Amino acid sequence: MLKLCRKYLNWIQNSVFEGEISEVRLHELLISAKKIMKEESDSIIIFKGRDIRWTEKQIVGRERSNIDIFL
Repeated sequence: MLKLCRKYLNWIQNSVFEGEISEVRLHELLISAKKIMKEESDSIIIFKGRDIRWTEKQIVGRERSNIDIFL
């Protein structure tokens, strides 16, 4: 799953990814993810922001990558 998600988003830590992604690329990612995940025990949570002006990110501790926009 890590390799798959890294193709589309920026890896932050453990199972956390962020970045901008189009609806088409998100659909591609989800189709590929469903092929390798165990739906009875695994999950994917997607946070969408409609407008970058309404998105705020606060980091406490060490930031693993310098990304200003998250998904």
